[in-house]
Amino acid sequence: MTVQQDQLANGFRIVSENMPGLQSASIGIWVTAGGRHERLEQNGIAHFLEHMAFKGTATRSALQIAEAIEDVGGYINAYTSREVTAYYARVLQDDVPLALDVIGDIVLNPVFDPKEIEIERGVILQEIGQSLDTPDDVIFDWLQEESYHNQPLGRTILGPTERVSAFNRDDLAGFVAEHYGPGQMILSAAGAVDHDALVKAAERLFGHMQARPSMVVEPARFTGGEARQEKALEQAHFALALESPGYRDDAIYTAQIYSSALGGGMSSRLFQEVREKRGLCYSIFAQTGAYADTGSVTIYAGTSASQLGELAEITIDEMKRAAEDMGPEEVARARAQMKAGMLMGLESPSNRAERLARLVQIWDKVPPLADTVARIDAVTTGDVREFAETMATQAPAALALYGPVSEAPSLTRLQERRAA
Repeated sequence: MTVQQDQLANGFRIVSENMPGLQSASIGIWVTAGGRHERLEQNGIAHFLEHMAFKGTATRSALQIAEAIEDVGGYINAYTSREVTAYYARVLQDDVPLALDVIGDIVLNPVFDPKEIEIERGVILQEIGQSLDTPDDVIFDWLQEESYHNQPLGRTILGPTERVSAFNRDDLAGFVAEHYGPGQMILSAAGAVDHDALVKAAERLFGHMQARPSMVVEPARFTGGEARQEKALEQAHFALALESPGYRDDAIYTAQIYSSALGGGMSSRLFQEVREKRGLCYSIFAQTGAYADTGSVTIYAGTSASQLGELAEITIDEMKRAAEDMGPEEVARARAQMKAGMLMGLESPSNRAERLARLVQIWDKVPPLADTVARIDAVTTGDVREFAETMATQAPAALALYGPVSEAPSLTRLQERRAA
């Protein structure tokens, strides 16, 4: 399998990887315009725009968009994150040109029919309502807000209901004009694809676009803080975030190995100590998230109100203990889990296409997979212990609590336990 990459004169980028033996392909357009590219008054518009892409173009109705892909047995969807918006499809080999034509159409030619805007506004408001009824969603939005207070990166992707209720056609068209330039777009494909054919098709569909400057995003500042809301739920939800490296920092590999060893699986320290030995919860995990210029190690657990204090204190204690006695076997296990997860995921053309787009977004190129594996292998037990020490005692922290949490320890109390 060989990665191929090209760029049109206007800055539009194409990256693909042919996967021999496959009869299908995943193909999509990744636009470097997500939640953190919104101004305060635009919060939620990137996600609204993603929804509107499927509501009709100059040549296809919403039904025709869906039928074009589903008539050939394919699948089409989109998502919005804080740094990108993606429009993608999975189809059989012979239908790759059709898929690219449809995706190009919805990205370039949305009509933003006022009637359809009102219909989709209702759908999005329902989505927001559903999210607010889901404690797991709510608590991570609060944690993000406390981590990056009063910054684009700290705002929700869905946006607040009052802003979503007010967006109009001009708002949507203005965001497209500002952010959907050829230099902000990446065409990524993997599976049964012909790179030269993709480049020719991209030239035909996107070559006419005029280059425009990219928005300079506000640098992120991990502020830390605490959000707490009492509600009569069965479980108390606990989420703790600690500032960690962004994805352009080589230390990201250490952070990922650390979070895996701490709470990434059934053999991890938190799972074994908190769930298996003490029975304090059903779900507990740690994970690493990263953006261009910042990141966080996040620990989440759900438990009863009476046990939340004990769980929180044990979590801090396990973080401190990891800095003292994290062993080579644990690091080797976490390293193996990380590599296996990455390599197994790349057996899917959809995952591979997304990875290609993400790497081009980050580095403007796709580093060899062997280089990534080598960076993971280069992380030592000493590196992980040193990182664990930073996480346990120094890294700025944010805390979110939701449910029966009136007696839960405060962030100040947890900080004192970190320093003890």
